[in-house]
Amino acid sequence: MPTLAEIAGLLNVSLPDGADGGREIVGVSTLDEARPNELSFLSNEHYVRELATTRAAAVLLHRRLKGWAAAGTPVPTIVVDDAELAVAKVLGLFAPDVPRPPVGIDPTARIAPGAAIGDGAAIGPNAYVGERTVLGRRAVLHAGAYVGDDVTVGDDCEFFPNVVIRERITIGHRVTIHANSVLGTDGFGYRWDGTRHVKIPQIGAVVIEDDVEIGSCVCIDRGRLSSTRIGRGTKIDNLVQIGHNVQTGPHCIVCGQVGLAGSVTVGTGVVLGGQAGIRDHARLGDGSILAACSAVMDDVEPKSVVSGVPALPHRQTLREQAAIRRLPDLVVLVRKLEERLAALEGKDDKVTR
Repeated sequence: MPTLAEIAGLLNVSLPDGADGGREIVGVSTLDEARPNELSFLSNEHYVRELATTRAAAVLLHRRLKGWAAAGTPVPTIVVDDAELAVAKVLGLFAPDVPRPPVGIDPTARIAPGAAIGDGAAIGPNAYVGERTVLGRRAVLHAGAYVGDDVTVGDDCEFFPNVVIRERITIGHRVTIHANSVLGTDGFGYRWDGTRHVKIPQIGAVVIEDDVEIGSCVCIDRGRLSSTRIGRGTKIDNLVQIGHNVQTGPHCIVCGQVGLAGSVTVGTGVVLGGQAGIRDHARLGDGSILAACSAVMDDVEPKSVVSGVPALPHRQTLREQAAIRRLPDLVVLVRKLEERLAALEGKDDKVTR
């Protein structure tokens, strides 16, 4: 187990005076649950109160919260620039190994004669690799993974159980795809001919660039003519639908249950909150943020924050929501004014008569 001093060295920070650098740390936990041999962290002011009662061996303290921490904190506090990032680094010391198939090809796997398998690849039970497919070095295919014909997969990729990679797809290096995701389903394209919906053939492909991670049960449709493309470093949460011909820039974050209709263009570093929905052909500018449950009907300007249904600039949405909350009181006030007005009109009628 690492010592507190070794963890400080990993984070390139100094231990505070009085901290026991030789204490072994067995894990990371929350402030209220941490034991004396565990590390904890504080990255949000909402949990400052728990700092006074924690039993952790030490606490990683976000620098901006240094002034919030009481001088009498019972445990050492290690100040870091970003507590969440520091915790991510420390958790790597304690993360259990992910079970993986051994290097080589399981006897129950089916590898097409024309496939090329890179050195150090590990192909698990009942996996399938199609004709003319190239699988890069150290690739890992867990049980039941399916990689179709004419697919190119880069080095150090990992596909978890029951991932489906359809034909003619290109995947870069260091791509992780979690269980039950499907890449290359036909795009949702139909045309009414007067009597029925005619299917439009989807002859494009999907391109996944380097360092992308795709969660479980994600569907990425192939393009109609060209390719659906996911930019490098993009991270996609579980249960996301990405329609045909969508183009995302690098380093985007796509949270759970997001839906992107066909031909959406997503810029660099865009954040899509959970259950956000984007209509077809919309363009999301670089650095824009969509709050959870946003319904985007028009283009979104770069570096803007939008929310609501339909999505509007976030401050405008907040003002409208505040006004809506006042509606019940306004209805009562209007009724009272109507009654007073009716009473005044009644008096006027009497005077006229």
